[in-house]
Amino acid sequence: MADTELVVGIDLGTTNSEIAAFVDGQVRVLGPAPGMLPSCVGITPAGDLLVGQEARRQQLLYPERTVRSIKRKMGTAETVSLGDRSFTPPEISAFILRELAAWARRDLGRPVEKAVITVPAYFSDAQRNATREAGALAGLEVVRILNEPTAASLAHGFGDGRRRTVMVYDLGGGTFDVSIVTIEGEVTEVLASHGNNQLGGDDFNDLLYARLAGDFEKRHGVSLKDETAARTRLWWAAEEAKKKLSFEPYAQVREENLMLRNGTPLHLDAEIPRTDYEWMIRPLLDSTLDSVSKALEDARLTVRQIDSVVLVGGSTRTPLVVRLLQERTALEPLQDVHPDLCVALGAGVLASRLGGHDIDRVLVDVSPYSFGPSYLGTRGGFPYPHCYHPIIHRNTPLPVTRTESYYTASPGQTMVEIEIFQGDDEDALKNIPVGRFHVDGLRAGEACAEVLCRMNLDLDGILHVTAIEKETGKSKHITIRNAFAAKSAEEIARARKRLEALWAAREMDFAAEDELEEGDVLDEVGEKAATAIPASLELPGRDEAERLLERSRRLLGRIHGDDVEEAVALNERIEAAIAEDNAEELAQAVTALRELLFFLEAQ
Repeated sequence: MADTELVVGIDLGTTNSEIAAFVDGQVRVLGPAPGMLPSCVGITPAGDLLVGQEARRQQLLYPERTVRSIKRKMGTAETVSLGDRSFTPPEISAFILRELAAWARRDLGRPVEKAVITVPAYFSDAQRNATREAGALAGLEVVRILNEPTAASLAHGFGDGRRRTVMVYDLGGGTFDVSIVTIEGEVTEVLASHGNNQLGGDDFNDLLYARLAGDFEKRHGVSLKDETAARTRLWWAAEEAKKKLSFEPYAQVREENLMLRNGTPLHLDAEIPRTDYEWMIRPLLDSTLDSVSKALEDARLTVRQIDSVVLVGGSTRTPLVVRLLQERTALEPLQDVHPDLCVALGAGVLASRLGGHDIDRVLVDVSPYSFGPSYLGTRGGFPYPHCYHPIIHRNTPLPVTRTESYYTASPGQTMVEIEIFQGDDEDALKNIPVGRFHVDGLRAGEACAEVLCRMNLDLDGILHVTAIEKETGKSKHITIRNAFAAKSAEEIARARKRLEALWAAREMDFAAEDELEEGDVLDEVGEKAATAIPASLELPGRDEAERLLERSRRLLGRIHGDDVEEAVALNERIEAAIAEDNAEELAQAVTALRELLFFLEAQ
């Protein structure tokens, strides 16, 4: 076999994230079962970093110190605050990526340095740049940005050799897209994609939350608007109800002591029928069918030409999704590969091939957007400075380079400003601005100067633009003048240094694990000390501790005064002991919290 290297595939998801790699002759998802890391990051009151399940648990207690669904903010200039610290979306995503890399290192026994990272097919240029930036901040070389529907088609394989045309319907926690894909032999080709980067299971949760909050206010005459902890508890309860409604006709939501009013605890006990839930989400799902029609139209196919429908993403478990697609396509949607894991597995297939393993799949991907400059033209018979037509059209196979010719507006003009847009409307102002740049020093001739605009989309869907004066060859590359631009190597290095400080404690834990895995012999004293060091070993009493934490959090809404302070302090002691694998401290804190809960629950 030719020399191979380790390249992992990562699904950086809105709700959960996964990592996959080539192991023992096949691609598999790595990490503790079920292989899904909650895409949640938090900072404890003590300043410690939490990633994944630990952060998700903390959100019930400290929602202001925890962030979820950061994927929806990728490519924006927004920052998120965790306590007294602020982070950009790529920085939050970098923590998630780094935790996944740590999972892989533990499973594979070697560091992870290269990765294929998936994004929704409908992710913009700015969002793809932000994803690449997150990889760099996590210390990963991102060798490819891969569209999620493409990854899903690779995971399903369809390895019988005959040509198939497949619709990949991907409805995750925060994004939706649909792609039309052809698979024949070793070649997978994306014909068209359409979708919505702000539509997913989180929106279903929001609708259920609004229903439950309305029920609570109607029953008790009080709003949860200013009750942060109660709102967080109710949102998670809405998510659990959503999951239950995928398998049962009703979901019962019971939240005791949701808040206090004049010292009296207020409870919520509500039942939601699946029929009500489906009525709530039906408009959102109807909009996904509009995207299905658009993707078919762009692929120049009819629904009868589709051989299979593949479901991707946890939100496709909703029965109404399956029914609507059956009605639309007359096909039974496939879910034979785990809908939550198939994107990571597909990314692992491509990563393995790029790493030199014998994975016989060839990939052809497309741009989900059109790109072009604005120019001075006419609209409605009048001069208009914001005319637009694409140079690169959506659904063009990648990589692609296209060039078109433009002229300066008047003779003797020595400078032009070129503004690039993303979209298909003939009015540039109705499209999405990508960036602008100046070309100075044009030849001052008697005629208008001809300027070539060359646009290149690489395999990652990242846009590069060059303007060239045709007569002289003078050129200028685009400079994005907004916060969405990819950061420079120096900026990324500075940001990585800042994030390293928070990650240092985790790295020490990993180093301790590595020493144990090398087979060192521990003497009797060393064995006693080791029980409090490696996170990979089972911590005595951890299960009971986590059960007590859940009981404690449910009581927080109805206790007050010194009892609240004592419960919160013990919760923090237990969380710190678990994070540090400190068995002695955990046992003491568990005993204290058990006694406190016995007293409080007896009241």
